[in-house]
Amino acid sequence: MLRHLTREPALAVGLALAVLPPALMHFFAHEQVTWSGLAHAIFVGASAGAATVAAVALTVAAARRGDGRTVMIGTAFAAMAALLVVHGLATPGILFDDYSIVALSGGATLPIGGVLLAFCTLPAVRGRRAVRPLLGLQAVLLIAIAAFGTLGFVYPNRLPAVPKAGSSVAIAALGLGLALYTLVGWRAFRTYRLTRRRTDVLVVVGVFWLGAELAAASLWSYTDLGWWVGHGLEVLGIGAIGLPVAIDLRRQTQSRPLQGDLSPCQLVAQEQAFLGSQVSALTRLLAERDAYTEEHTRRVALRTVQVGERLGLAPERLRVLAAGGLLHDMGKLSVPDEILGKPGSLTEEEYEIVKKHSEWGDELLAKLGFPARVRRLVRDHHERLDGSGYPFGLHEDQLDLETRILGACDVYDALISPRVYRGAWTHDRAIGFLYERVGVQFDARVVVALEQLLVDEQAPLQIAV
Repeated sequence: MLRHLTREPALAVGLALAVLPPALMHFFAHEQVTWSGLAHAIFVGASAGAATVAAVALTVAAARRGDGRTVMIGTAFAAMAALLVVHGLATPGILFDDYSIVALSGGATLPIGGVLLAFCTLPAVRGRRAVRPLLGLQAVLLIAIAAFGTLGFVYPNRLPAVPKAGSSVAIAALGLGLALYTLVGWRAFRTYRLTRRRTDVLVVVGVFWLGAELAAASLWSYTDLGWWVGHGLEVLGIGAIGLPVAIDLRRQTQSRPLQGDLSPCQLVAQEQAFLGSQVSALTRLLAERDAYTEEHTRRVALRTVQVGERLGLAPERLRVLAAGGLLHDMGKLSVPDEILGKPGSLTEEEYEIVKKHSEWGDELLAKLGFPARVRRLVRDHHERLDGSGYPFGLHEDQLDLETRILGACDVYDALISPRVYRGAWTHDRAIGFLYERVGVQFDARVVVALEQLLVDEQAPLQIAV
């Protein structure tokens, strides 16, 4: 899987960005430096102050939209940035001389941020009901951080000691922190595998940088070059994560990378955000031409990703299924209106024209630059295991699992949908039709998974948003 993913330019650049700075940090970690406290105070204090303002602004914008999860992300960023503000202001020799507050505020930033970011997947933070409590949580955290900073400046001796770099306590804290950031990073990477959005790669990079800084802070002291590089990665990491979240908010889309709960069904429901403008434009064009066909393709796309997920397909393959399902009948844009909208059964000649829609769809997507895997689904979704399908009469060994899933789900939806020349079939009759042709036209695994899915639902079909 990793070899396949690294062929993608966005991911290859992301991997380089994620690995190169921490690698340099490691190799030059113990180079001794003596940078002025003023440089530290200006760099950390100014950048963290700007990050705090941005985090609060992000929270306000998310609250207005009723997006609880993004409010939670803003809360995490605001707390981390505010602690860094205290850290910068507490630089010894600038406003104060004691080291306790600067060490404690810097050491607390990433662990607290990791805990808050890990909370983003909790169901309790979703939706409008969570917005007000989360705004209260952010206010309490910012007030507490301000009080902590004030206490540290006025009574530095009352602050607890910070574990020494490289000590057993520091190593244990590092292990816990890395576990939290690994969880957050894996969720972001899984989301990227579904969306293929460059901004989602940036989130993964940012999480990696935060983990690298956590290691630097736990293992080295401020006289080591690696500690300073890690400090810079901390600020950059917060920005790398926050920027894509802000972009999603501007697009009126819920940000998913840190939540890690994006489902393949949501790719179908929000194709503009997750599958791209071309897919969205084509589905709108099909809806304008023939609303029935567009509704059919959307239902089929939903079913295909649900069956694919049940059969354990990787996120990359589920994304292909989502796109292929939405676009599989796009060739019908080239079918004449008098045939496509005919209020009755088609003649043999008319049916031969309709059968060309698979090839026409493939040709259209090729001109638009769609990948071969999506085009194959569009071209082959009427092929059957025994070679009785069209357009090429392919056989079992020439049909991948995605094509088999799409073909079965397409037939099932067509059978249970009313047509002008026949009524809708019942579920039992339609699924029975598929079972009668298992091993001949349809894959047994697919038919069984489809039936189990429909039985488990026991409710009207809904697209999750």
